[in-house]
Amino acid sequence: MQRRTFLTAGSMAAVGFGVSACGPKSAPNVTPRRPAVNLAPVKASWDRVIRTTVGLRPHRDSGFVLKADKLDDKLVVHNYGHGGAGMSLAWGTGLMAAELAADHPSRQAAVIGCGSVGLTCARQLQRRGYEVTIYALAIPPNVTSNMSLAGFTPTSGLVENDRRTEQWDAQYLRAADIAYRQLQLLAGPHFGVSWLDNYSLTNDLQTQQGGGGERVNLQERFNIGREVLGPGEHPFPTKYAIRSPQIRIEPSIYLDNLMRDFVLFGGRIVLRKFDTPRDLMTLREPIVMNCTGLGARDLFGDQELVPLKGQLTVLVPQPEVQYHTNGGVPPVPGASLGIHMMARSDGIALGGTSQRGVWTLEPDEAERMRVVEGHIQVFGAMKGARA
Repeated sequence: MQRRTFLTAGSMAAVGFGVSACGPKSAPNVTPRRPAVNLAPVKASWDRVIRTTVGLRPHRDSGFVLKADKLDDKLVVHNYGHGGAGMSLAWGTGLMAAELAADHPSRQAAVIGCGSVGLTCARQLQRRGYEVTIYALAIPPNVTSNMSLAGFTPTSGLVENDRRTEQWDAQYLRAADIAYRQLQLLAGPHFGVSWLDNYSLTNDLQTQQGGGGERVNLQERFNIGREVLGPGEHPFPTKYAIRSPQIRIEPSIYLDNLMRDFVLFGGRIVLRKFDTPRDLMTLREPIVMNCTGLGARDLFGDQELVPLKGQLTVLVPQPEVQYHTNGGVPPVPGASLGIHMMARSDGIALGGTSQRGVWTLEPDEAERMRVVEGHIQVFGAMKGARA
């Protein structure tokens, strides 16, 4: 009933029957609470663990390298050092590397490395008419990119704030914008790229505010659709859950199909090891794209490169779980990161490890305990969880 109709009917009733204190009253001006978000809980338990994987992120405190050099008569374009942002930024830095290669008249290029950075760089060259061969010591699924959590996290383990410059920021933002647009266009089952809601779990909203002072916040421009859910509006044990849509990349699907596309467009893959820059002189291609990640430390003597050891423990897949989380338990003193969960078709990936300067590929049992037990605590207390 419309308000005008209601008022008219109320007036007529007053004429016929009289009005008393028990007549209709105006409803209080209260904003109704949003319905609670209904999510399937993760069945987090030790008996559902199916594997633990380790990868070494190639980190440089001053950020990734994107530049061209000469090696005798060859043009060498460096594209490495992306930290934990290699899956996120690769399409952007690959395009920018291809632009640097365009200064050479040849259209034959060698790409060294077959992870996310190498494969996307190769595809960007193919899109510009290059004949491309990838030379690599390993190919997917035996590369670091396969061991990544692989959401769109363009600032993950990327650069120390005190090493940033305006020039580097501009280079980064262009690479991130290009990659963000490209990943959006790849969304769908073929590449394993999709959008899921991420929930940042916290009891203190102040700790979730972006900082940076007068400097540009590198992540803020990609925080679209951010929504704060309060008590009673979400099923998690924390006071708040900050929801925002994020891109998910499933590495096993994504990298395999990048390789298929590369070969479909005439590319070749050669398994080969290079010990010194002089070894590159034996290649027939006059353009060499260095996408070796941590390998650039030994191959090109970049001693600024250090590994950030990452570790994932994966649970049995749950098709009904279609969201991400980060946080939810108090930080442990000395821990490298908070905890985070990503639901994928190959399992529920639990992470939260970034150990600087650690070269071993053996799982860290203390980190595994911290991450898994933390998620058991979060999802065990989640509304709808099993008793």
